Amino acid sequence: MSASIISIADHHPHDSIAELLRNQQVQRAFDFIDSSASRFTSEHIRICEIPAPPFKEQERGRYLASRFAELGLSDVHTDSEGNVIGFYRGQSDAPLLVLSAHMDTVFPDDTDVTVRRVGSCLCAPGIADDTAGLAALTGLVQAMNAAPITLRGTIALIATVGEEGEGNLRGVRHLFSEGRLVGRVSAFISFDGSGVNYITNQALGSRRYRVTLEGPGGHSWGDFGVVNPVHALGRAIARMAAYRAPVDPRTTYNIGRIEGGESVNVIPQMASMDVDLRSASETELAKLEEFLLAAINRALEDENALRASSGQKLKSEVKLIGNRPSGETPRAAAIVRAAIEASRTLGINPVLNRASTDSNIPISLGIPAVTIGVGGVSGDSHRLTEWYDPAGRELGYKRALLLALAIVGVV
Repeated sequence: MSASIISIADHHPHDSIAELLRNQQVQRAFDFIDSSASRFTSEHIRICEIPAPPFKEQERGRYLASRFAELGLSDVHTDSEGNVIGFYRGQSDAPLLVLSAHMDTVFPDDTDVTVRRVGSCLCAPGIADDTAGLAALTGLVQAMNAAPITLRGTIALIATVGEEGEGNLRGVRHLFSEGRLVGRVSAFISFDGSGVNYITNQALGSRRYRVTLEGPGGHSWGDFGVVNPVHALGRAIARMAAYRAPVDPRTTYNIGRIEGGESVNVIPQMASMDVDLRSASETELAKLEEFLLAAINRALEDENALRASSGQKLKSEVKLIGNRPSGETPRAAAIVRAAIEASRTLGINPVLNRASTDSNIPISLGIPAVTIGVGGVSGDSHRLTEWYDPAGRELGYKRALLLALAIVGVV
């Protein structure tokens, strides 16, 4: 197969990675990237120090909207879900490529997000996931402006909400179900975190449940024999822990949080758990989900039968709090081949992998999509000790730029 990158829209002109590297505009953009380390780092720190806890990304969104406007993007706006959108327009609106990064973090409101420097590292909650991606959005616009680069197609730069946890990909779901871009997107690239080796073209499906059991409660001595939601929850957890998850296709489960009860000598009125189920296979995911629901029902039945003499029964609520679709952008797809070629051209050895990211939604809809890191090195993701080292960041920015330009084309 030819090394040239086939445009997402078959009728649209296209450029190969080799052609792009010979383009003087692209070389000027690369020079800007090489000379802008301090500029990029300052922006990275500024974004990170704006809190963006789950469902509260508004302040960070306001800042990014102002930056998008300052950088000359057109039609900058915040949609009804909270996504911040701006357009780097070319000669046509087709192909329309989305470059995205998510604004939300996993950390609660009161988290100190002040960035500390330790040697070459930047240390703060959320500094890599996904402040690195957000900083790359603004960095690439600056690089294209500096060249300047004239596009054939158009790039929509989008800072999304709700990628993490219970956000359940709400931002990107909105983009493809109700937003102004519905039916217009030709390809989608998500910037998520650091590194350059992994190209995520396979969407990891998941189901997340919150299970709540309720009973009358009572005194541990005087009311002994009353149905106990913690006991029932324990039975369900024990059954889940014994589930033999297949290694291939990889399938996992996790009881991530349990809570309930008031005191050591009080029979609790309520107990709950949050459960995460994942699999590379929709079939295995469905089997695991069925097992979980059966385990909950069996635990309820056992507790109610054991304490039947009390005349009380436990009530249950099983709520689906997360549902991420699976799927795959095939290796033969133009966007995957472009990502591989751009990587190898820059001396990167790419590895295709599977993960749960904003790309899950477009992949499930048949829209060509991948998720990539934007360079640098990081660790302790989702922990208060999270850190990011920008060493090698320029390689990530150059790879991202080459991939984007291969899709939309350069005049």
